Order: sequence, then C-alpha cells, then structure tokens
Amino acid sequence: MFTQKIRKTNKVVLEPLNHEHLEGLYKAGQHPKIWEWVLSNYTKTPELLKEWFTTSAQFNEQEQIVFAIIDVASKEIVGTSRLFRLDTHNLSAEIGHTFISDNWQRTYINTHSKYLLLSYAFDVLGLVRITFNTHKQNQKSRNAITRLGARFEGIAYKDRLLSNGSYRSTAKFSIIDEHWQSIKLQLEEKL
Repeated sequence: MFTQKIRKTNKVVLEPLNHEHLEGLYKAGQHPKIWEWVLSNYTKTPELLKEWFTTSAQFNEQEQIVFAIIDVASKEIVGTSRLFRLDTHNLSAEIGHTFISDNWQRTYINTHSKYLLLSYAFDVLGLVRITFNTHKQNQKSRNAITRLGARFEGIAYKDRLLSNGSYRSTAKFSIIDEHWQSIKLQLEEKL
C-alpha cells in the first residue's frame, strides 16, 4: 500500500531511506541529547547504523516506510521519521521513530516533515487515524506533537521495556480524519 516516493515542501524533502543517506544520518545523530528518550541510539557507530538500516528501517514495506529528512537549502540530512504500523483493515498508522539533529530541533523541519507524512497518510492513503507515541517524560516531544494539532489521549503505563531494564510509560496522541482538514490548514499557515 505504501509507495516509495519523494515528498517535499519548499523547505524539506522526505526521501525513502536508502544506503546513500547513512553517512548523513550518522552525522545528524551524534548529539547525545537526541537519544535521551529514544529506545536505542542506532547512530553510535556506522556499523550499528548499517545493522539498524537492514533490520529495522527496511522491515516490511507493506507496513512501514522510513524517510530521510533533508533540508532543502543546505541539502543536509537532518534526521529520519517513518509512517509505520499500517493497519489496512482499520485504516490507521503511526508516525514516529523520529529523530532530528539537535541543531535543527525547534525549526521548520519537524512541522514540514510531519505535514508531508500526514498529507500522505490522509490525502493519499485515505487513512482515518494517525497515532503519535512518546515517552511520558519527554516534554519536548509532547510539545512538538501538540503543536502539530494532535490530541492527547492519555498515558499507557509501563508499556515498553527499555534496554536499561526500566519501563517506559507512553504519552499517546492522535489525529483523525474529521480533524485533518482544519489541522492541515493550520499547518499550511505555518509552512
């Protein structure tokens, strides 16, 4: 159901992730603050990044598509995001596994990237629900998701076992098709 196609605005390009993006992605992921709330830092070494690319980023393209996020002006790869957990029966998916280089956070990058992913999900795929999940304590991410227009649905307690043996409680957000047109207009004003 997913199509491997470049999506772009005047400031951001989303390209389906390929081997050519790995060097830029490695550079984008070097600030440790990026990984504070993420399940694992797959940019620690080039070898680990290649393993992640093969085992996670390329997992079943009928269920997910992983994008490199590229700044148009600088041509710099600034991070990655994906549309995943595609449920063709319930017409839903999740947007996440996003990281954006530390020096590009709180810029236009996230708004443009998520606008492209949401437009693809609702306007092209005809989905009715998109979910966003983040660590309960990751206020920076929660704020970014809220700024997109997603609605907070609650906390799922102890739903993910982390690599350090602790559990993550997840803040859950969503956008549904009835809200998409007004959210789309608000996002387009920000673009």
